[in-house]
Amino acid sequence: MSTLIAIGAGIAVLTGLGAGIGIGIATGKACEATARQPEADGKITKNLILGCALAEATAIYGFVIALMVIVML
Repeated sequence: MSTLIAIGAGIAVLTGLGAGIGIGIATGKACEATARQPEADGKITKNLILGCALAEATAIYGFVIALMVIVML
């Protein structure tokens, strides 16, 4: 039973991997967009920060779920 709990917690923590990849891709695309249109830097930065915050929230939710699985079961 404890092995299944550890596997479940490990799978829940993998959400951080997806968030990291997503933030990396978004940052790269934002840099490309700023290089193409420097005058739109403010809008691009605002959208990048919003997207990164949402992606990071997903990783935090996965971490919290993993902790809950470990502690409560």
